[in-house]
Amino acid sequence: MWVTLLLLAALGTLALGLVAHRLLSPAGSPFAWPPPGPPRPLVTDPRARDKVLKRGIHYVGQMHEGSMLRVALDQLTEGQLRWQRLPDPYDEVALGPRRFHLRSGKTAFAAALEEQFPAERAAIAEFMRVSKMASRHVALLAVLKLVPRWVAALLVRTGLIYWISPVFRVAATSHSDAVARLTADPDLRALLSYLFYGTAPRDSSFLVNLLMVHHYQRGAWYPRGGASEIAFHTIPPIERAGGAVLVRAPVTCILVSPTGTAQGVVVQKGPGEEEVEILAPLVISDAGIFNTFGKLLPPQLRSHPGVRARLAMVRPSMGSFLVFVGLRGGAAELGLPPTNFWIYPHNDLDDMMTRYASLSRDEVPDNLAMMFITFPAAKDPTYEQRHPGRSCMTILTMARYEWFQDWAGTRAKHRGPDYQRYKRDIAQRLLERALLRFPHLRDKVEFVEAASPLTNQHYLGAPRGEMYGAEHDVARFTPAVVAAMRAETPIKNLYLTGQDVFSCGLAGALHGGLLCASSVLGRLLYLDLLLLKKRIKRHLRQQAARAAGDSGSGDTGRGDTGCGDSPVAGSELPSQ
Repeated sequence: MWVTLLLLAALGTLALGLVAHRLLSPAGSPFAWPPPGPPRPLVTDPRARDKVLKRGIHYVGQMHEGSMLRVALDQLTEGQLRWQRLPDPYDEVALGPRRFHLRSGKTAFAAALEEQFPAERAAIAEFMRVSKMASRHVALLAVLKLVPRWVAALLVRTGLIYWISPVFRVAATSHSDAVARLTADPDLRALLSYLFYGTAPRDSSFLVNLLMVHHYQRGAWYPRGGASEIAFHTIPPIERAGGAVLVRAPVTCILVSPTGTAQGVVVQKGPGEEEVEILAPLVISDAGIFNTFGKLLPPQLRSHPGVRARLAMVRPSMGSFLVFVGLRGGAAELGLPPTNFWIYPHNDLDDMMTRYASLSRDEVPDNLAMMFITFPAAKDPTYEQRHPGRSCMTILTMARYEWFQDWAGTRAKHRGPDYQRYKRDIAQRLLERALLRFPHLRDKVEFVEAASPLTNQHYLGAPRGEMYGAEHDVARFTPAVVAAMRAETPIKNLYLTGQDVFSCGLAGALHGGLLCASSVLGRLLYLDLLLLKKRIKRHLRQQAARAAGDSGSGDTGRGDTGCGDSPVAGSELPSQ
């Protein structure tokens, strides 16, 4: 007992020393005060947006004013990215014929669940308690990726990691096993597992599912102007810092010196054009672990023991199949809801995924499983301005790369009639199911376009058409793999960033970037962000107090608080 306590004390002292070292690092905080803003008018000129790929983000949580995620994105986009909060219910989940609704709010979320499952109040309360613990302790996973490898190895091998926080045991627990201990109600079990990213609940980490549900408890948000606004507004800060954003210029190889140090990249100037070497003191790859280690490294380094060990820990996640439907009529005219719709054939999601993943290619169109439906035009108040009299619907399901593998290697848009026919069959089946839910749209469909895992492979560079990089299964979130899947790589001066470093989605990829930047700079940027967040929240409280005082004194015509360092304009005070 005393040996364990002494060891924990020594490790705590070491951790404090590491934090102090990083805080005293020559590289100061990269974050700006006062925060930038207010947002400028939406830019719609396509010539100004030629470096931006139209990415798909359905909704994002934790974007309320003053949240860590909001503060970080405001810094990366100089305050130009604006967010539209979705009204409740933000999600509807169908389990066969039964429909359930999810509402946001610290108490409203649990209250909505209790309304629909009055006999399961105790199970819901326990789920919320564990969810709150997970959200508070998840930062320890980031710490495990930042401490020296020998410290992480010691904590993992001795089992001390489980004494530090219960979050590590939760991370290494199957979601299905965990919810089975909470409740026997099959509908509630499914509802606590519905935020699907391609991994069956029994194979996924309980922690990831907890965090996914918690992510939206304070609300769901959509970027005004569409998801491409995120990339569009990150380009100017990069260019002002002396960087360049190149498009249609794929990296073909990472340059490595004879001593094994990354020293730049080889870039192809365009299709069929010459290759150019760009030298750099270090290389940061957001191409994903499989592309970086399996394709971009020189062949002799792909067999490096450290590289092979890291690759052996993970596998690609499942691919996706999307249907993009153009509709005649605006969102308001058609009565399109901003709610997202998750539709499952029944409440046994493990059985559903087992059967679906085992299908042969020819069996897929007649046996489609889950389906997600969303209406971007209903979420974005600028959509009607940009596309008057038109709207859109997006349908998504999961898809195995193997079902499309026979057409791998063919050119995009030239894959042949069999591929087009197969893709069309799946798209039409999904559209028919969507029109059963929204029959009034049947005569409003103007066009239908589909994207398979091969589409993702072509446009996103995903080796097997996956959306979320490495599989988010239980194995990936065991302490040993969490510690190993860090930004630093076995190749000196080569770093990974993005969702393979932390987890999937916009928030997960951003955390991957923060971990990478912290490693490169030798500075714990999370502390810098936390201090900035506290400063912003204090400033917002002061603004609100002054605004309330002005209102009480009858001075209601004032649009500015008079503060030169306001993080938001007077007309943009948070209404949430």
